[in-house]
Amino acid sequence: MKKHLLNWLNKNRFLDLQLLQWLIPLVLSITAVIFEFVEHSHEDGLSLDVAFTGETIIFGLMGPLVVAFIIAWMRELVNSEKAASSEVLTLNRELEEKVAERTTALEERNLELAQANHDLQHLDRMKSEFISLVSHELRAPLTNLNGGLELAMQDAESLSPLARRTLETMVGESARLTRLVQTILDVSRLEADKLDINIGPVALRPLMEQAAEVILIPTGRPLEWKFSSALPPVLADEIHLEAIIRNLMRNAEMYSPAGTPIQLCAFQEGDQVRISVIDHGSGIPKQHQKNIFERFERMNGSESTPSGWGLGLYFARKLILAQNGTIGVVSPYWQDAAAPGSEFYLLIPVENSSEE
Repeated sequence: MKKHLLNWLNKNRFLDLQLLQWLIPLVLSITAVIFEFVEHSHEDGLSLDVAFTGETIIFGLMGPLVVAFIIAWMRELVNSEKAASSEVLTLNRELEEKVAERTTALEERNLELAQANHDLQHLDRMKSEFISLVSHELRAPLTNLNGGLELAMQDAESLSPLARRTLETMVGESARLTRLVQTILDVSRLEADKLDINIGPVALRPLMEQAAEVILIPTGRPLEWKFSSALPPVLADEIHLEAIIRNLMRNAEMYSPAGTPIQLCAFQEGDQVRISVIDHGSGIPKQHQKNIFERFERMNGSESTPSGWGLGLYFARKLILAQNGTIGVVSPYWQDAAAPGSEFYLLIPVENSSEE
């Protein structure tokens, strides 16, 4: 109702201006001419002299023409305002329609994305459950296989050289497969927050020596030990911290040339201890360093790359974060273009008994 009333008023306003454009000048002209006739008739009788003619032209013709021009100009302004208002209304309607369409499309897209996200999360849970189930089912036969191989290795001296090498290969591959299955199980538990983390004071030197005794010393690799004096214990899970350090030692052994030394370092830096495993390998390109701690990422992809699954560093990162520590890499480490090497380091909080 209000809209119709405004339209009617606008329409009549334009009609009034069109009428006034001619009516007012006409009234002014007639009034001026009559006034001049009356004025000059009272003075000396009506005479068409210069004064009468000039005043009649000025007030009866030119004045009304000026007024008519002004009203016509006002009409054009009003018409322009009307056209602009109409165009603005049209644009507003079109904009409202587009906004409504885009809003509807955006809501539909959000619903599709929410459903796709739900489906992906469901698939990820199913994948994790499936991997965990398969890995768990593989543990029993692998345990039996490892036990049988250990029994067979006790009589390996009585076998032929070919059979003994085959048996040793089977033992190594079985141990490798067992580590893979255990890593997958641990990753699944850690991602599901089901892996037990028991934080407590840990002495680093004996822990690192024990890890090296298992991983590096049997290979005959030269080792360089560098520890700060009076190294304090750290707050960590002893079992999982040793697993991380073993993983870093294993990578240094795999990715550095045989016979080159590996440095094992531990230094206190403020309220943290920095544990480092430094090799003399080919290093890690800068563009790959941010990805090597992700799942299924390998340090390089050449044919000479040692076999692996790209889970070790991912698991190490997740595991050290669960112990309030961090992991990182520095490469190149040495000023040697042929063997720049890499440093993989851990930063772990120092144990402070007074704070506890």
